[in-house]
Amino acid sequence: MGKSAVPQERSLYRLEQHRANLEALLLDLNIHDITLVLHDWGGPVGLGFATRHPERIKRLVLMNTWAFAPWPGGPFPRLLEIIRSERGEAFVLKRNGYLEPALLGTTYHSEKLTTSVLEAYRAPFPTPESRLAMLCWSRDIPVQESDVSYAEMKHIEKGLSQFSGIPILLVWGMQDPVLSPSVLQRWQQLYPQATTYELEDASHFLQEDAAERIVQSIETFLKANP
Repeated sequence: MGKSAVPQERSLYRLEQHRANLEALLLDLNIHDITLVLHDWGGPVGLGFATRHPERIKRLVLMNTWAFAPWPGGPFPRLLEIIRSERGEAFVLKRNGYLEPALLGTTYHSEKLTTSVLEAYRAPFPTPESRLAMLCWSRDIPVQESDVSYAEMKHIEKGLSQFSGIPILLVWGMQDPVLSPSVLQRWQQLYPQATTYELEDASHFLQEDAAERIVQSIETFLKANP
């Protein structure tokens, strides 16, 4: 994504590989006392690392994310269903039809997605080849046991209880049509010690909706849990 290299080998975009990439980086840097701030796919990837190295994790901040199998967010979004088909592949790669509907459909204050902001989002994806990560990320969501990353997601889910004693902040856009408040409730049940900060006027891309408030909530959380 972004300005990263875009290898064309599709197996490199699976959850297990993303987790392994992050793991290799953090272990090479030998970082401890980590606060992971995780959103969307960042949840499974970051928690995949965390469950394998819980001694390195000091705090967690979870924002409109999941790490459960099967899909916990209610009916699977129609747009994501389409992407799992051959027709959907052309829609993403050739027509570049995924980026803007995904952004505009899951940002509550869509007026903040100005022309210049949208141009910045589009900039890394000028060719079909450059859009492969968008396709593969969305297709890799484990919906049923036969999906490639189902077992990896289930393995991560089984390790989540290791963090029932550390400081956790849940920041949630309550208008999210993809990961609804029912997923927030699942996190709250798993981590009763967590602090929750609900954003009633934010959707899935809550960073676009309420950036300053999110930063403030994280700063407050860090100061309260030094």
